Amino acid sequence: MMSMILKIISPRIVVLALAWLPLWAAAQGAPAPAATAVATFGGGCFWCVEEAFDKVPGVIATISGYMGGKTKNPTYPQVSTGSTGHNEVVQVSFDPAKVSYAQLLETFWRNIDPTQANGQFCDHGSQYRSEIFFHDDSQRKLAEASKAALQKNKPFAGEIHTLITRASQFYPAEEYHQDYYRKNPARYSYYKAACGREARLKELWKSR
Repeated sequence: MMSMILKIISPRIVVLALAWLPLWAAAQGAPAPAATAVATFGGGCFWCVEEAFDKVPGVIATISGYMGGKTKNPTYPQVSTGSTGHNEVVQVSFDPAKVSYAQLLETFWRNIDPTQANGQFCDHGSQYRSEIFFHDDSQRKLAEASKAALQKNKPFAGEIHTLITRASQFYPAEEYHQDYYRKNPARYSYYKAACGREARLKELWKSR
């Protein structure tokens, strides 16, 4: 009988103890777990955008996906037609104590062609548009300020076509798209070079 009671009670005691650990740690002056914030960017092929943000210190995780359309649970074949209204995006989870949203915006700008409308590099269509999806008013203000500053001090010719839009439902892309540059390095390198991404970025930002 006693063993049966212990089997019932013990797990509950463990759960309660774990629930109280953060409070106990705070009382002892231990630092609280770092907060995680989210940012979402559309910059053409999400394979390339994911690679760029994975290299930023303070970025915790990146997920390729779709945002900005009307079709529920869109698939890659649907989005790639440009008919759903979705954009290929990367959702970035980051530690604000290690990297600021303003710094993420700088990374975004340096990895896209702001002068190209409805496409990026060799990929054409609204599903590849450059777009900043803000999650709160603070992100919106920072995004608008960074765009205005770039428009004023830009090192390239041409108008900036990058959109700034309120974040909507995010749909993760299919598993084979996640970390594509790591899973398929040879195919990814060929695509990136053939698409002219690196060459165009060097041309755009040569004075920086």
